[in-house]
Amino acid sequence: MRFNSLKMFAIAVIGLTMSLPMQAQDTKKKEKDIKDQIEQSQKAATVFTEIMNTPDKGIPQDLLGKAKCVAVFPNVLKAGFVVGGRGGRGVASCRSASGWSAPAYFNLGGGSIGLQIGVQSTDFVLLVMNDKGMNSLLSDKFSLGGDVSAAAGPVGRQAGASTDVKLNAEILSYSRSKGLFAGLELQGAVISPDKDDNREIYGESTAKSILNGGVKTPTSVKAFPDALAKYSAVKSASKD
Repeated sequence: MRFNSLKMFAIAVIGLTMSLPMQAQDTKKKEKDIKDQIEQSQKAATVFTEIMNTPDKGIPQDLLGKAKCVAVFPNVLKAGFVVGGRGGRGVASCRSASGWSAPAYFNLGGGSIGLQIGVQSTDFVLLVMNDKGMNSLLSDKFSLGGDVSAAAGPVGRQAGASTDVKLNAEILSYSRSKGLFAGLELQGAVISPDKDDNREIYGESTAKSILNGGVKTPTSVKAFPDALAKYSAVKSASKD
């Protein structure tokens, strides 16, 4: 009996020892499979952090404090002259009972606006300011200026009285190109969940369930909600 018990214990120890490297390999394989999604969260976090680190020219802290959701689309490509195409990918996170939600992945497309020659890379930041804007983000697809109102967001600490006017819009939009950050009236852009990216990270969870806080944030993609939490904490501390 004693010999059998020792034998079973030895087998269990050997099995556990062999399983640990396999688990490590599985983790590495998983992170390799979602490398693109991890980079998207990190890029969005970097864009947001760089913008918030220039307070005199960035997003006003009081607006960030009122935003229900934040979406960032890094390196969106615009091509053409006056009328062209626009396409890019990004992430969004919304406030939930437990803090900023896990990042959900989205696509941005549609006709471009403004004078432009050649191909240009632009970072876009969207602040979702009310329930109607948030419900649009939770839907299958919506257009800025069509399904939901959008306005150029005020920039810098001295947003002034215009901030109150801008808050009538469901979404405030910003752009950064060639180092210049400014509010941009992003009309006509169509935003839709990237179901493939979301499935890679969260399985069968929808963008709606992710942004509502119903999905735990994987450590590998925490960069973006962590960046939002950091600057929300700055806002809270400034009130105290």
